[in-house]
Amino acid sequence: MSLEIGQAAPNFSLSNAQGEVKTLSDFSGQWLVLYFYPKDNTPGCTTEALDFTALKPEFAKHNAVVVGISPDSEKSHQKFIDKKELQIELLSDPEHQTAEDYGIWQLKKFMGKEYMGIVRSTFLINPEGKLAHAWVKVRVKEHAQKVLDELQALV
Repeated sequence: MSLEIGQAAPNFSLSNAQGEVKTLSDFSGQWLVLYFYPKDNTPGCTTEALDFTALKPEFAKHNAVVVGISPDSEKSHQKFIDKKELQIELLSDPEHQTAEDYGIWQLKKFMGKEYMGIVRSTFLINPEGKLAHAWVKVRVKEHAQKVLDELQALV
């Protein structure tokens, strides 16, 4: 499935680290930075989460909230949040249905092995729930700042 800028973002219903179910409509009326990452407590994912946490006040100035999604469990997310003092919400997508809905659960290759997994990606969703921008196959370095720059250009 390929998403187009301007179309309604796919809905989701996922649990956060505290076990509370969150849906797309919970974020209506504000910008949503929805970023997908492969695994808690890995180097790239940690850097990305820390970068988004550091910029959280800047996103908030533009009525934007940052939410990360991975296949990890609620318990894993809570450990990650506690260990790294993250200030962003993380949602658990263990069946990777939301990742599939966003088109980023794909065949990956690593060290000669093929497997299905998350392609690190970020979606900027406007207050009306429509896709405003997408970054697929993200490189972590300076990515959070690029997302903030795009948000600032759009608001």
